[in-house]
Amino acid sequence: MDPVQEMREARYWTAAGGGRLVCELCPHACRIADGKSGRCGVRVASGGRLMAAGYGLLSSAHLDPIEKKPLYHFHPGSGIFSIGGWGCNLSCSFCQNWSISQSAPRKNAPVAPDAVVSAARALGAVGVAYTYNEPVINAEYVLDCARLARAAGLKNVLVTNGYVSRQAGAELLAAVDALNIDVKSMDDAFYREHCGAALAPVLNFCGQAADAGCHIEITNLLIPGLNDSEEAVRALAKWVAARLGRFVPLHLSAYRPEYKLRIPATPAETLERSGRICREELDFVYLGNISTRGGQDTLCPWCGRRWIARRGYSVSIEGLRAGACAGCGRPSGIILRSGGLADNCG
Repeated sequence: MDPVQEMREARYWTAAGGGRLVCELCPHACRIADGKSGRCGVRVASGGRLMAAGYGLLSSAHLDPIEKKPLYHFHPGSGIFSIGGWGCNLSCSFCQNWSISQSAPRKNAPVAPDAVVSAARALGAVGVAYTYNEPVINAEYVLDCARLARAAGLKNVLVTNGYVSRQAGAELLAAVDALNIDVKSMDDAFYREHCGAALAPVLNFCGQAADAGCHIEITNLLIPGLNDSEEAVRALAKWVAARLGRFVPLHLSAYRPEYKLRIPATPAETLERSGRICREELDFVYLGNISTRGGQDTLCPWCGRRWIARRGYSVSIEGLRAGACAGCGRPSGIILRSGGLADNCG
């Protein structure tokens, strides 16, 4: 891949008094002194300008199953070229990818956006996913890659914590096709204590993405004793149904001890109980990061026919015909890849 030759100036900032710059990318609105970075570690004040110091610096680049994002209703069974960088604008005590999200960028050779698109096309990927760490903090790079990818006929997927300003969010949403947004809890105190952030901006971005017409799926990592009570999961399901729609997929994911949090892993029984609660409000609830019987399958909410069977990342589309249920004929709303496992021609 061809290198990027120079550090790029960042978007979304203004000058402030005392020689500081205010980053306006996310709700933290960091006031950054010259030579210092914001909380994310990749937006650096230098000579009166805010620089995107993480531009093109990749920690990971892989062809992944799209189900790994996780996205279950957007081109199921497809491979997607997935790239990640370094840093994050949250500081979750339980971060599952802390080795890259809580690290400063390594000074490896930057990768140009056109090289990302070329790699995705060479691998036969449906598109590019911006994932692994928090992609929003490298918004300039995501936008450059996404616009080239779209011009090349590829899809763009954002896997994000949703902690982004409305202005930056609007530009990103105009360039992406699908998102998985991590809603960690419906309790603002949880966000403040365990993530160093606030809940309201995340919910606002979820609504903004829905209003923009993007495909959305939501993930909630269930942590025993912190956000896994019946009241907590019911509140999330009710909010998703009311604001985003009961057809929006919700992925309940099992926590494992990582980074600073040593609470024992989420039991399968907790996920199964939470799944039953959420299905009272939502049509599609999936259980992830743990082995459960049928917790990853997609069933028709009207007649119960199995549309998609999943075993790990093995996917079989068996109950859809032209994008509709082969049993009752109702439209599935699932976006299928033309020429892939099934053709959504309905």
